[in-house]
Amino acid sequence: MKKIAALTLALASAATVAHAQSATRFGVRFGGTYSTIGGKNADQVQGFTGSNDYKLGYNAGISAQFPLSSDGFWTIAPELIYNRKGFERSYKLSDRNTLTTNGYAANVDKVSFENKRVLSYIDLPIPVRVNTAPGGSGLYFELGPQVGYMVASKQETTLTVKYSGNQSDMVTKSPENKAKEDLASFDIGGVAGLGYQTESGISIGVRYNQGLKTLFDTKNVSAKNEPKAFNRAFMVQVGYLLPTR
Repeated sequence: MKKIAALTLALASAATVAHAQSATRFGVRFGGTYSTIGGKNADQVQGFTGSNDYKLGYNAGISAQFPLSSDGFWTIAPELIYNRKGFERSYKLSDRNTLTTNGYAANVDKVSFENKRVLSYIDLPIPVRVNTAPGGSGLYFELGPQVGYMVASKQETTLTVKYSGNQSDMVTKSPENKAKEDLASFDIGGVAGLGYQTESGISIGVRYNQGLKTLFDTKNVSAKNEPKAFNRAFMVQVGYLLPTR
């Protein structure tokens, strides 16, 4: 009789824990964003000439986790985050003939341009997760859509001129350009990633975000003729879900 009572108590406790783990939970997420832009017309996005490189930014916001199955192996984990994306461009002039052609004096050894453009979005990713443990804990894999709204753009350019001899370098920074009318306000894309979440709600994850809608405002351009430029970003996030009552 004691064994039956102990077994009954153990099963009841397990059921209570499973229910708590698979319940709806809310929390916060934050981390780093490593982004650029791509596409055959990405060089037409406003900014100085040069190759499009990755830039480092950050993301932070609120999250939720809703069970899609009673055992919690399937969950949906939407987020609402502020995400600083963008890109960097740079190029250098060091060939003597090229420097002379561009009007630089004979004592100029090298000229470099660094252009950084920050694109700040409010993003809403809605990934579906496949969890390797009940209640959304353990290793997980995620895939889903994302929509975003660009709230700000900031562009800065730094010109560095290096001279021969003992003359000091000249560094010139342009005023901030906050215009964003050259780009579309809304972005549509997808996310894919993996991570690990503990039963207490602490998680760490990595994610790739690919834009599927061109960055250009193409309301009056046919799909065949619209220029192609898309957001691309890698993200590392740490999260915490509040415990359920």
